Amino acid sequence: MGTHAPELPINVDDETGVWTTDALPMLYVPRHFFVNNHIGIEDELGAEKYAEILYKAGYKSAYYWCEKEAEEHGLSGAAVFEHYLKRLCQRGWGIFTIEHLDVEKGEARIRLDHSCFVYQLGKVNRKVDYMFTGWFAGALDQVAESLGYPVRTVSEQTQCEAEEGCDFGVFEVRPM
Repeated sequence: MGTHAPELPINVDDETGVWTTDALPMLYVPRHFFVNNHIGIEDELGAEKYAEILYKAGYKSAYYWCEKEAEEHGLSGAAVFEHYLKRLCQRGWGIFTIEHLDVEKGEARIRLDHSCFVYQLGKVNRKVDYMFTGWFAGALDQVAESLGYPVRTVSEQTQCEAEEGCDFGVFEVRPM
């Protein structure tokens, strides 16, 4: 397995120590720290309730991110969604591949390989990548709205690499 330096720009403010990539402030934390906190909250709330909370928060965050990144880089349309997934890959969440994207119809299918959650938790025979689910609907809705399309979407993980017999995850985005 080869390695390479990060492919995204990281700037650190000399005065405040705040890290930024493109136009947004970032945090850099160990994966085990993040996933252990995630699972701790899941244990207290239950996976279903926590997934519901994360869906809403993730939707809002992805929408905002896409809006700001489109402005920062002069991107529009599908290029914004593609840039979003590229940055997720570059930041270590996993390898996301767009298998289908139709912004006007509000449709997308995203494959996930090498999920950070699966790496940390292993084959636990359940869907563990639910944090990402709202991200894809939020991103697609921002892109659609920026193009004047009235479609609104929902997203669902239909398969997870942590499940027995699955070698990768799949997310489906469809109109409401």
